[in-house]
Amino acid sequence: MPHRLTLTEMAAQVRARALSPVELVDAHLARIEKLNPKLNAFVVLLAQEARAEAKEAEQRVMSGDPPGPLDGVPVTIKDSFDMAGLATTCGSRFFRETRAAHDSTAVRRLRGAGAIPLGKTNCPEFLGNYETDNYIIGRTNNPWDFERTPGGSSGGESAAIASFCSPGGIGSDGGGSIRVPAHCTGIAGLKPTPGRVSAAGHVPAIAHPGGLLGVGGPMARNARDVKLLFEVLAGYDTEDPFSAPVPLRSPELSGLRIGVMEQFYDVPVQPAIAEAVRKAARAAEGLGFAVEEFQPRGLERAPNLWWFFFGQVPARFTQALIAGREADAHWTGTEFMEKALAEPEPTAMKIVENLAVRDKMRAALLREMERFPVLITPVCGTTAWKHRQRRYQTATKEIGLFEAMMPVTWLNLLGLPGMVIPFGTDESGLPVGIQLVGRPWEEELLLELAIRLEEARGPSALPSLVAEEL
Repeated sequence: MPHRLTLTEMAAQVRARALSPVELVDAHLARIEKLNPKLNAFVVLLAQEARAEAKEAEQRVMSGDPPGPLDGVPVTIKDSFDMAGLATTCGSRFFRETRAAHDSTAVRRLRGAGAIPLGKTNCPEFLGNYETDNYIIGRTNNPWDFERTPGGSSGGESAAIASFCSPGGIGSDGGGSIRVPAHCTGIAGLKPTPGRVSAAGHVPAIAHPGGLLGVGGPMARNARDVKLLFEVLAGYDTEDPFSAPVPLRSPELSGLRIGVMEQFYDVPVQPAIAEAVRKAARAAEGLGFAVEEFQPRGLERAPNLWWFFFGQVPARFTQALIAGREADAHWTGTEFMEKALAEPEPTAMKIVENLAVRDKMRAALLREMERFPVLITPVCGTTAWKHRQRRYQTATKEIGLFEAMMPVTWLNLLGLPGMVIPFGTDESGLPVGIQLVGRPWEEELLLELAIRLEEARGPSALPSLVAEEL
């Protein structure tokens, strides 16, 4: 079954002419036909186009043309990235009639490497929720349990990858939207430093001020595959105002010191999540790294500042966008907006003050990270939750959604890279991820450490609909 290979194995076998791109694409399309009615992960399926591109890739390989790093490998695209000729709906009726004139930079780079887009994957309206549901195609379900969410906003992407309908693709992350879906579905995902992977051609635009928080990044079933995608996607782009000409580098892990945070200050996480962090820390020690407990100083208000910029600042813009058409707006696009509108409207002075606080907070943390260049933390306080559930029980108290997401949102506020890999399951058999946090522009270090930790961990659990095929 070629769809069971890793993305890296697919690329290698296509290059070696051991696997036909046509066979590979057809296997994924058959998988999608079988499972997507239950998952509802795809907004658009490009079956005819993908088969035609697979035939072209096969001809290139057979003719001896130098193959691209992803030649003949299928991928998926979150429906917030432009693809020429298709609507970038961003989960909303408000955008479904507008066709993109050009591919986004991320899609162009994937195509340039030889990748074949299978389709576009589902997301919540305006990317404004941790659940994936909308009026375009409806709710996406978690392949581990259809009664639970795959997370959001890259929930369609994570569900497609976890169910082996796709080997990998591109998502985006403004408050955990790559990392939380990866955690919820047992896959890997990288939130890069803003500007490391171009977000040009993303809807909504990842520019000032939102580009301080939001990024595009790769998702796949394991860290090595994420690394391959990152190497294709990374690079300077004049169309992205945050882009920086940072070359790919070989990381040095010798002497690495790792800090461990089992939770965000006094906000508890579910027991299986804390245990996954401890398990990852033990694995890192076993690999020869120095591992110590770490408690940052002065980040207590970071999630609140993130909410100010993610929730309060854009709320009035969303309100203006839907004015007069409120009935067309979906609850995933208005849940956070309504909460923010109940709070004081941000003033220009408050925005400037909070930017200054954010910058000082970031500088103070980076000084601490001179000693601990990598941190191991939870991803969020709960494993995949039931659709529309908003309270979660931990060993000590019940927490809400805002508290549950505190382990991820501060990275968006401070512009740090974060890498998520699966590292166990909870008592119900649901996947649990851990998060590796790094300093700006040091994605290669996180990726290499993630690869080594996955090797130390051994094979990861699979959703039952995948495991039952074995």
